[in-house]
Amino acid sequence: MSKYLNIKSLFEAQADEERAVAMAAYQKNLFEFYGIPTPQRRKIYAEFLKAEKKTKTIDWEFLDACYADPHREFQYLAYDYLLRMQSYLVYEDLAKVEHYVLTKSWWDTIDFLTKVVGQLGLRDNRVKNLMLGWSKRDNIWIRRTAIEHQLGLKEQTDTNLLAEIIVNCLGSDEFFINKAIGWSLRDYSKTNPDWVRDFIWQHEEQMAKLSIREASKYL
Repeated sequence: MSKYLNIKSLFEAQADEERAVAMAAYQKNLFEFYGIPTPQRRKIYAEFLKAEKKTKTIDWEFLDACYADPHREFQYLAYDYLLRMQSYLVYEDLAKVEHYVLTKSWWDTIDFLTKVVGQLGLRDNRVKNLMLGWSKRDNIWIRRTAIEHQLGLKEQTDTNLLAEIIVNCLGSDEFFINKAIGWSLRDYSKTNPDWVRDFIWQHEEQMAKLSIREASKYL
């Protein structure tokens, strides 16, 4: 708990009430903020993360404390921590990641946590079946994580997996699902535009207009 309290004192020392109001409004006032911009926030705990990586052990108690804190900066810290420690993340840890996906869920943290899952997927093939399962779940944030977890993988993208996950999520009227479908296809179109064109052609009737518009941005 001392790690958490130390970071908390540093956040409190650099809090900006006026900026906090604006940041909360941007996230529809769902969360409290200290009002610390991203570059400044990351600078605050840069040395802490460097020291943590040397331990080669993920401190889940610390991360749980970050997620329990009402201030959104602590959830952002948890993501930065996991990304820095990703080489020590194992498949069994995804139960904890799933808990974070389901906790204080909103697009900002979900879009961060997807990267953690995607990097683990490159090392452990079991992630594939897990993501297929997540793509069929009722919770929109779990499904969004499955859809987006290969973002940025470029040539390492498993296109069969991407296609199957997206097909599992077609027919939704949920904005955050349809946006994620379009985003994942748009991202991969920078690597393989022909594959994305073909996917849209095959599934156009089932795809939401939002998804098609997003997917076609670079085509």
